[in-house]
Amino acid sequence: EGATDMTNYLLSLGHRRIAILLGPEFLQSSCDRESGFRAAMHAADVAVDESLVTRGDMRFETGLVLGRQLLRMKQPPTAIFAINDEMAAGVVQAAFRLGLKIPDDVSVCGFDDSSIAAKISPPLTTVVSPAHEVGSAAVELLVDRIERDTQGASKELATKLVVRESAGPPHGA
Repeated sequence: EGATDMTNYLLSLGHRRIAILLGPEFLQSSCDRESGFRAAMHAADVAVDESLVTRGDMRFETGLVLGRQLLRMKQPPTAIFAINDEMAAGVVQAAFRLGLKIPDDVSVCGFDDSSIAAKISPPLTTVVSPAHEVGSAAVELLVDRIERDTQGASKELATKLVVRESAGPPHGA
């Protein structure tokens, strides 16, 4: 849901060349966020440019490297959505090193509303997932699994878009 909301927000600003920085394929959250991104793009009838779909290891340094690669493309994305704030912060640093301004030249967004999101400049537009509720739900599911031998149970929790200064309309829009 959060990735869908973020993608819809970027689309509402006028972005069509949206890059996504995913985590490892073995992380369910990465797969879920990719699905949300693709669903929003499909619903808006915007083709996903596969050259803008990248995968990393959720670290700042990876966001720096992948951000640099994306921003140096012949046709760079107008927005970059990293599925965690650490990689998004790396993208912000890559843009800064290339002399680009956020959000004037490129919008950058993250996910998790981690402590770095409000500390970087400009503050990061992100998605907050309720950490306390996630922990409580995980404990409930674990207890159910132990006591009732339930397999494959899951629980979805609501996310919230946090709009800050790192996203705006694409340049020239």
